[in-house]
Amino acid sequence: MESTYKVIELVGTSSESWERAAQVALAEARRSLRDLRIAEVDALDINIDETGQVVAYRTKLKVSFKYAGTD
Repeated sequence: MESTYKVIELVGTSSESWERAAQVALAEARRSLRDLRIAEVDALDINIDETGQVVAYRTKLKVSFKYAGTD
């Protein structure tokens, strides 16, 4: 079977962890995209406030889903 997939980039944020940030991004993607296939972690970073405390964890994902183009 031949298929085509589209890849988009998403960034999720969480005050808890990078894993939770990824879950947040994927939960949002599931609301508007169908046939999600693979999520690849592209980058991890953190936001730090002026006192040096971690404010948020950020996970950048490349997410692929089956492409259903129009004829």
